[in-house]
Amino acid sequence: MSRRPRVVVTRHLPDPVERRITDLFDAELNRADMQLSPVQLVEAMRSADGLITTVTDGLDAAILAVHPRRAGIVANFGVGFNHIDIAAATANGIVVTNTPGVLTDDTADLAITLMLMVARRAGEGERRLRAGAWTGWRPTQLLGTRMTSATLGIVGMGRIGQAVARRAHQGFGMRVIYHQPNPVALDDELGATACASLEELLAQSDVVSIHCPATSATRHLIDATALAHMRPDAILVNTARGDVVDEAALAESLRTGRLRGAGLDVYEDEPHVHPGLLDLENVVLLPHLGSATQQSRVAMGMRAIDNLIDFFAGQDPRDRVT
Repeated sequence: MSRRPRVVVTRHLPDPVERRITDLFDAELNRADMQLSPVQLVEAMRSADGLITTVTDGLDAAILAVHPRRAGIVANFGVGFNHIDIAAATANGIVVTNTPGVLTDDTADLAITLMLMVARRAGEGERRLRAGAWTGWRPTQLLGTRMTSATLGIVGMGRIGQAVARRAHQGFGMRVIYHQPNPVALDDELGATACASLEELLAQSDVVSIHCPATSATRHLIDATALAHMRPDAILVNTARGDVVDEAALAESLRTGRLRGAGLDVYEDEPHVHPGLLDLENVVLLPHLGSATQQSRVAMGMRAIDNLIDFFAGQDPRDRVT
């Protein structure tokens, strides 16, 4: 197109990303960083050639089917796109892209962080110290559990799952097992063994780390029945998507001591967290920090821009998902 494409950016992005957006496009930025309402998203679909969206933007069938519509592409800032109705986008001829790969290492690092925080009871210790309740070193103070040589079970062996496996195996000498519905080719350096079923993985693991996508098939994949297969001294970590885990069932397992602990970075109804989790000492709760490094967030933004450039040039975007 001869004129500069008009692009609506739904959230405030890192400064280098926004500078590039304004250099390339007729851009409407969201400096106030307030989540757009469904009405505002509809208006964006009508007034812009493309959108850069995030996980906080629920693009349902009604928004994607709006008529008249100008937008031909939704460039998602993030690897997950379960907040976008892909079937509706396809039906309405809207291209959807994501940003895979660029956030792998940082999300894997955070999964390891959560494992260690729960295993070593770091959250409890910090809260105790900040509250002035620490009375000094004691031989039996906040005894945790060792990660070295423990068994790590990975649910979903994609890019991030493999990055976690590599860190765990090479850094901590952990035995790695995994469950992946579709076969994957793994490097020998991962030292990972496939489990025939999720139940087999849960029963064998000292730590279970969730890395599968959010789909209708994985919603509440980890429910009360699945949690009952886990060892009482096991730890659950979720840095994937919140609705993979039934938070109510998890809270009950943690409250009753059926499970040692959990580390969560994502939640079913963000930013709300199941109240049963908030008062428990044996769970570490982080505010969706998986890719929250300057490097990852800038790379994600640049990748979204590259997808827009391809689309407006009449090319198939590199990261097209529909």
